[in-house]
Amino acid sequence: MEFQISDEQVELLLNDLIEIYGYDFTAYTKASMKRRINRLYTLDHFPSFAEFRYRVRSDESYFIHFIEQVTVNVTEMFRDPSFFKFLSTAILPVLATYPFIRIWHAGCSTGEEVYSMAILLKEANLLHKTLIYATDINPAVVKKATQGIFPIQQMQKNSENYRLAGGKEDFSSYYTAGYNQVIFDKELSKRMVFSTHNLVSESSFNHFQLIVCRNVLIYFEKELQGRVFELFEESLDKLGYIALGSKETMRVFPGVSRFRQEGKEKIWRKMS
Repeated sequence: MEFQISDEQVELLLNDLIEIYGYDFTAYTKASMKRRINRLYTLDHFPSFAEFRYRVRSDESYFIHFIEQVTVNVTEMFRDPSFFKFLSTAILPVLATYPFIRIWHAGCSTGEEVYSMAILLKEANLLHKTLIYATDINPAVVKKATQGIFPIQQMQKNSENYRLAGGKEDFSSYYTAGYNQVIFDKELSKRMVFSTHNLVSESSFNHFQLIVCRNVLIYFEKELQGRVFELFEESLDKLGYIALGSKETMRVFPGVSRFRQEGKEKIWRKMS
């Protein structure tokens, strides 16, 4: 029977991360975090929890590996096409009335949804007056997102999502294929600013007309969700929008009365 790290040992590890590196995962969903830590412990064949903990505490390169493995990075381009179609038809026309548009993709992972947004903005003739700030807690995925390079085998699914989202062009016109990967047009990434950012411990860094944070908050306990919504409200211009994932809601947030849900998609508008 393989060893399973206990709740108490998980708590020790998470406190180490706060003490040594300033990363706070204590309000993440406990069962999910424990499952991912146990998976990493098993995959890396540690003989004991003590050695695992020592490696995380003392080896910064292993700590980066730890963060890569315990944060969730499942994504695809134009994920949930109906969301992107609504964004394109109902939200971007409103943003078009602004002289300059700032968008924050919080929890951007490897960047597929950031490039999806840039494509929509280009097709709406808005990309030239937009800056997209894309952040994630995981430095490895931020680096990957910056490159705009993705596996070619994902393009068939991405192209179908793009079509369902109401895409206007030939999807392949946005990238150059070579070997087993594609490189997206640098015109898209010129309007992107990538950076690491910790939603748990770091503060607001700008004001935005749209904040996109999809399928991140489902891994947070309700108290932490509330703190993140406070950060988003502080970072949002009046009449700006917050876009969430299909299983997420602002209704856990005490300040939700200051927002109005737009249509059936998980998009809320700040009304006061």
